[in-house]
Amino acid sequence: MKIDRLISIIMILLDKKRIGAQELADMFEVSPRTIYRDIDAINMAGIPVRATSGVGGGFEMMQEYKMDKKFFSADDLSALLMGLTSLSSMVRGSEVVHALAKVKSFIPAERAKDIELKVNQINIDLSQWIGNRNIQPYLERIKFALQENRLLLFEYVGHCGNKTVRTVEPYQLVLKGSHWYLQGYCHVRKDFRLFRISRMTNLKVSDTSFIPREYQKPMLDFSEILETMQIKIKIRFHKSIMDRLLDYCTYEDFLPDGDEYYIVDFPFVENDYHYDLLLGFGNKCECLGPPHIREKMKRKIHDIAVMYES
Repeated sequence: MKIDRLISIIMILLDKKRIGAQELADMFEVSPRTIYRDIDAINMAGIPVRATSGVGGGFEMMQEYKMDKKFFSADDLSALLMGLTSLSSMVRGSEVVHALAKVKSFIPAERAKDIELKVNQINIDLSQWIGNRNIQPYLERIKFALQENRLLLFEYVGHCGNKTVRTVEPYQLVLKGSHWYLQGYCHVRKDFRLFRISRMTNLKVSDTSFIPREYQKPMLDFSEILETMQIKIKIRFHKSIMDRLLDYCTYEDFLPDGDEYYIVDFPFVENDYHYDLLLGFGNKCECLGPPHIREKMKRKIHDIAVMYES
């Protein structure tokens, strides 16, 4: 592919002082004429490449355009490689591979082992243990639509399983917590919306392109809103589910209650999600108060028991 060859030539020119057209042609198995056309394309892209003739001549990058490999510290290169490697586990594509190759090209041989050790100290894997099998292929389709300014067509499963057909201009992929979202302009709602990818079905990339409009960033920080909505409820739980409670509370907040149980103030919002969260702890967790939360839990448990008895 020509774009791959152009990127590779640029990386070679950044690394070497000078290289001949025939040497590049042999390297990429093309003719010297093709190499000359590639150099013209690189120059047209605004990257200054100078040609010198005669013995020892060839192509070289303008010195002021080159970047010293010592510009990046070992910590800089480790951080870049760590981020790109983590991203490549979920968002695959030649651009990520090329970016990794570029960063690796800045690693001096004498520092390679040290940098590899630093990169391996932290492993960020964004892929799921189990879950919706559509996530990975949907990410690829959305990424293509973003690059090509193509409309996306899909059905969206909303609250209570209500399904609606959407036509959306894609603007940004968002990873929040452990979930992927798409920020886009919805033609149905006539506004920007944040769509959770796991709730999409029958996702298709349209042949229709769109002219990007002024972008509206999604609101992702709800900490202030949550602070006004959250209350603290007192729960008593068995030590066997402590590992699950540590996702919501700190160990220092747990007060022992006998040999087997603990009591903690649990952050809670009065909605179905948080009631279902408490119910998910089963008989290992008891809500002690406030009284109205405890009473609603009793009603929900009663309704579940009735359902299983019928």
